[in-house]
Amino acid sequence: MKRFEGRVALVTGAGSGIGRAVALRLASEGASVFCVDLQRAAVEETAAQLRAAGGVAHAHACDVADEAAVRACIAACLGTFGRIDHLSNMAGILRFDHFHEITLADFRRVVDVNLVGTFLMCREAIPHLLASGGNIVNAASTSALAGLPWGGAYSASKGAVLAMTRTIAIEYGRAGLRANCVCPGDIATPMSAAPRLPEDADRRWLARCSSLNGPRGPEVVAGVIAMLASDDGAHINGEDIRVDGATLS
Repeated sequence: MKRFEGRVALVTGAGSGIGRAVALRLASEGASVFCVDLQRAAVEETAAQLRAAGGVAHAHACDVADEAAVRACIAACLGTFGRIDHLSNMAGILRFDHFHEITLADFRRVVDVNLVGTFLMCREAIPHLLASGGNIVNAASTSALAGLPWGGAYSASKGAVLAMTRTIAIEYGRAGLRANCVCPGDIATPMSAAPRLPEDADRRWLARCSSLNGPRGPEVVAGVIAMLASDDGAHINGEDIRVDGATLS
């Protein structure tokens, strides 16, 4: 299928994990992909993979928590491709701390990347998405819907992303802009591969965050995002779609 022929997708967090999988999937379906990540070498590697597979891609290094950098990122995308049809906000960080021990600086950094970064990208992209009749998919998490042991900052940021996405959906839906969330759970990514838990943490608690058949690769999330971003998702707006192998069922 080539559901994104002639369309431009901007994907944050494209240097690895779910973001890279989304970039690969959208490019395979015909999108020109503007790949964004804080890690320049990683995002350039992603763009190179897309081009090697016959896709059209451009790499851009950006700290999504930096307002000026986000504005420059959107301008660079428009300068490269002339439009934006889809925004996937996949950039994020995860850390584990006892809630009573996390520092304010660490809490703020998680919120800055996961929530503020998503806010800034949405705010700057929305005028252009309205012009193109485009849409947004944001990365929330099953931790936005249920507790995550030692993940207070992460859970708070993802719960806020979910609420913000619903606000965008209801505010701009009549103008033709859709905004949805995916809520991944138990996905094998570099971010989740080796969690740094508090020294006295009982790892058995993490079993409540596991899917029935174990973790899956990020491509399963990318497939859902591709559906939401395409015309197949034309009547889906303001939703949170769990991709968690029945973790919360």
